[in-house]
Amino acid sequence: MHHNAGRDVAIIGGGIGGLTAALAFARRGAQVTVYEQAPALTEVGAGLQITPNGARALNQLGIDKALDATGIAAQAVIPMDAMSGAQIARFDLSNQTPPYRFFHRAALIDILARGCAAAGVKVVLEAQIAEIQADGSFLAQDKPVRPSLTIGADGLRSIVRGRINKPAQPFFTGQVAWRAMVTTDKPDPVARIWMAPGRHMVTYPLPNGRLNIVAVQERSQWADEGWHHADDPGNLRMAFADCGWQVKSILGDVEDVRLWGLFRHPVALSWHMGSVAILGDAAHPTLPFLAQGANLAIEDAYVLARCCDEDASLANGLRRYQDLRRARVVKAIGAANRNARNYHLSGIKRAVAHAGLRGMGRLAPDAFLGRMRWLYDHDVTA
Repeated sequence: MHHNAGRDVAIIGGGIGGLTAALAFARRGAQVTVYEQAPALTEVGAGLQITPNGARALNQLGIDKALDATGIAAQAVIPMDAMSGAQIARFDLSNQTPPYRFFHRAALIDILARGCAAAGVKVVLEAQIAEIQADGSFLAQDKPVRPSLTIGADGLRSIVRGRINKPAQPFFTGQVAWRAMVTTDKPDPVARIWMAPGRHMVTYPLPNGRLNIVAVQERSQWADEGWHHADDPGNLRMAFADCGWQVKSILGDVEDVRLWGLFRHPVALSWHMGSVAILGDAAHPTLPFLAQGANLAIEDAYVLARCCDEDASLANGLRRYQDLRRARVVKAIGAANRNARNYHLSGIKRAVAHAGLRGMGRLAPDAFLGRMRWLYDHDVTA
């Protein structure tokens, strides 16, 4: 019995989580409308990594051929010593099924949007939604909307989260991050983690000869939380000026860079109330140190649609969704927070950690994937 059949679902936010939810609900017979405040469905110029756990859910939604044609399959993750430029270890990713892949965010949004259009999802652009009523109704372009289920996929500054939860104070982690892209001649299909005391940089290739860069530095002060602060590339180069030539050469090509402060937000206590639910960053913002922000949102979206479909009572479906997701998300966020520390070690701790990685790379390369199995092998479609 499909309980989503004919159900009227409104999704606030047309990002990766929102579009995945729209497609998952539409595939199960719901009437879905996505409300997006931007004038177009697109994403900032940046890459993301879709790990096997996220890919399983996306593949079930019938967009697997488009994903295969668009992403770059990752061969390995390679921890590097940013100071000497030496490779510390190489952990093979080449036989992950489904593959671990690198995408441009805009390309993934495009694939999801095309899938949604084919499944009959309606998209309302330039929808500025100021507040959600307790029953899940809201005003969109001055018209009242009263869906049977309202889903907040509206990200870090979610208005829907505020309807379900008391406001919680995020706190500054003492780290800032830069995002940039450069062109590259011969991109290796690998993710490199360049580690230096007090900072690190992750690089991986994107289609059309580009290299995606996320660089993080420890810093005591930061004012405004946000994504889109343009910064001078010189500041990024300066932060890594004492690193090896490879790092300096990559950063030498940066022309356009965005800087943002990294804040830790508590995981929302409640992910649903009445006929309102939240997913992805709206429920559990995560730091970008495990490449799981988008993957967790994709998993959430799939599980939410499935739980609402399988239970005649919407309340029970929503309760089951939170029960199935919360512990896993808390574990992933904890792992990301630990990485933030491990990448930035200095002195003796750094030497010990690098020696440990080197040993693991040589003696037990599968131990790295063994430690990631709980994350990558998870199958929300099973």
